[in-house]
Amino acid sequence: MVNPALFQNSLGLSCRYILTPFLKLLLLFFLLRGQSYADDELSQITARLVKTPITQGDFHQQKHLKVLRKPLISTGSFTYHQSKGVIWKTLTPVVSLLLVNESKLLTGQGEQAVPVAFGKVFKAMLGGDLSALSDGFSVIGTDQKTSWQLALTPKDELLKLIISTMQLSGDTELRRLEIRETGGNVTTISFDNIIHPTQLTAEQEADFERLSP
Repeated sequence: MVNPALFQNSLGLSCRYILTPFLKLLLLFFLLRGQSYADDELSQITARLVKTPITQGDFHQQKHLKVLRKPLISTGSFTYHQSKGVIWKTLTPVVSLLLVNESKLLTGQGEQAVPVAFGKVFKAMLGGDLSALSDGFSVIGTDQKTSWQLALTPKDELLKLIISTMQLSGDTELRRLEIRETGGNVTTISFDNIIHPTQLTAEQEADFERLSP
């Protein structure tokens, strides 16, 4: 059984926090519209996204903790591979590495299993398959000419203990993610310099190899 406290620590997108997360501000977009409309919106948004086997880029994260006046800021890079998982590398203020796929999460603190819904959310968000989010989240969306936004609330009981809502927005890529935790902390992540290389580097291959059974 997954330890919720350990899982929450691993969910940080800086040294100790991640998504994911894994990965929320409840949007007020057309709350009175039915689920069928939300499903249609999700399909339309998904069709706009770039979908390739590999996606990589940079991230900038602000973590607002209730106990601190100023946010914790971290920056780094990410690599998504459709069959191998996600490499999340924090470069500032402290270098750290997080590896995750649909069943396993590996950090400097060790390895642990993850809920299926959490593993899928990485693949759905970074791989351009937003329709998969409806498996683990209730989704409300709005699709505009040049941008889209989604509000997600978790269905998974473990995620409900940690995350209250998530907000995603973007264009042909995911550009921004906001996570509201049940304890009141808020994490905002922006994604920049996104590219779609045809193959992984030797370093990336070695990182993903650590996630292999």
